[in-house]
Amino acid sequence: MADLSLNLAGIKSPNPYWLASAPPTNSGYQVQRAFEAGWGGAVWKTLGEPILNVSSRFAAVGFNGKQVAGFNNIELITDRPLEVNLKEIYETKKRFPDHAIIASLMVEPTQEKWHEIVKRVEDVGVDGLELNFGCPHGMAERGMGAASGQVPELVEKQTMWAKEVAQTPVIVKLTPNITDITFTAEAAVNGGADAVSMINTINSLAGVDIDSWDTIPNVAGKGAHGGYCGPAVKPIALNMVAECARHPKINVPISGMGGVSSWREAVEFMLMGATGVQVCTAAMHHGFSIIDDMVEGLDNYLDEKGIDSVMDLVGKSVEKYSDWGNLDLNHQVVAQINNDVCINCNKCHIACEDTSHQCIDMLKDANGNDILKVREEDCVGCNLCSIVCPVDGAIDMVEYANGKPPMTWNERQAAIGAASSCDVNLIK
Repeated sequence: MADLSLNLAGIKSPNPYWLASAPPTNSGYQVQRAFEAGWGGAVWKTLGEPILNVSSRFAAVGFNGKQVAGFNNIELITDRPLEVNLKEIYETKKRFPDHAIIASLMVEPTQEKWHEIVKRVEDVGVDGLELNFGCPHGMAERGMGAASGQVPELVEKQTMWAKEVAQTPVIVKLTPNITDITFTAEAAVNGGADAVSMINTINSLAGVDIDSWDTIPNVAGKGAHGGYCGPAVKPIALNMVAECARHPKINVPISGMGGVSSWREAVEFMLMGATGVQVCTAAMHHGFSIIDDMVEGLDNYLDEKGIDSVMDLVGKSVEKYSDWGNLDLNHQVVAQINNDVCINCNKCHIACEDTSHQCIDMLKDANGNDILKVREEDCVGCNLCSIVCPVDGAIDMVEYANGKPPMTWNERQAAIGAASSCDVNLIK
């Protein structure tokens, strides 16, 4: 059995799965239930000045039979008094000393406010702090959350204020609602952050009821933008984690989140540089018991790979992630159709003929049976046919030996530049 224990910037937990700061971590009762179920840690629902929430807060986006492909919320930070939350944090930590409790914090962007809340929260024994610079709705209109998180100078300054008095590790939670998340991640590091976490939710509108014309969700007939999360955001989150993990100046651990629904997504995030993951939507959809499969699946995966510790996964795929200009232009793959497995649904032909490169022919074999064949000389290896194919093993993407030496775009441009310089020198 592999060692699943986690150490993120000095915060230790029995496994790499933390519940993210959200409705599942709103109270001591819930967090204790989660720890009993087997979760390694929890980021307490964001603490600050208590607010008023609206009624009708959540919405989901389904796709192709999947009930919650994406999840939207317009709920704000905790609406419970700080004293109540602190009492429950203390009681929970006392009962579960080996599980990680991280307090998510959001206050007005002043040094005094940050000093005050950091001291009060650390007095009850939290293992770490997460500064919430990510929430895109409600709090942002008040100058907090994403309003701070979109300005590198504010991220750096507020991180520094928290670090001035913090005695536990400080994690900075970043907003994805920005052109380049590495700017704010670097600002957090410059401010003294011990780790960063990403991504918070994405600005969104879940939908519109085409009968009533009300937005979804709506409050007395009116709606507002909310935060989008769940399986649909995983590719966005994974890219942002990877960009930070390969950035030379972002040299702190990353807590990854955004679409983690099973042990497989957790492995992906860790391979791309995350030291552990946080989960919200999947727990809201299926309950805390999903942790059983997440722990068992990860343990089995590590055993099959011969890996002793989950920490050994962190960052193993980062070196394989690069800029487009470093990809080999002469590498070529082509599609090959296995007609013994093919069910002749013709999805690949339709996709290729209508929307790709028209290189799949509909033919007859010697017995007069319908078959599909790829013209390899015209195939560009776009993968579309294999993506739309409903049958495993019916289409393989295989490497095609074209005899060309490796050549990246950057190498090509450098060669063109060198040749141009030679021509200029010859003219001179």
